[in-house]
Amino acid sequence: MKHLTIDLRPGPYSVVRLPADAPVPADLLEPGEPALVSATRTPDELSVICPTGREPDGGTVEDGWRLFTVRGPLEFTLTGIISALASELAAAGVALFSLSTYDTDHILVRADDLERAVAAFRGAGHEVGPD
Repeated sequence: MKHLTIDLRPGPYSVVRLPADAPVPADLLEPGEPALVSATRTPDELSVICPTGREPDGGTVEDGWRLFTVRGPLEFTLTGIISALASELAAAGVALFSLSTYDTDHILVRADDLERAVAAFRGAGHEVGPD
């Protein structure tokens, strides 16, 4: 695995589970603060990832996450990035929540595990810092 540059994004994040028939919270998707927001619908749920404090009403909220972003853009032909990062975190006993966008990969870890996650990434030779 090549050495990556991984940016720790500011502020805490939340993961929210809404009913499958809930509307996508349009105000979260408006341009504004430079933060990751993701809405994913399946037949069983609408999941939202957003900065803590901007969670939509009516959902089950899991807060206390911190966000890492692999500096991209990454080519679609690259393989094993999430697998390698997940293995590094697993070896450190850190659970993760991952998602990908067109340009790159993102990993959320519990805030309580942040120091161990940073140490695991750096121990594997990755550069970790603020973006």
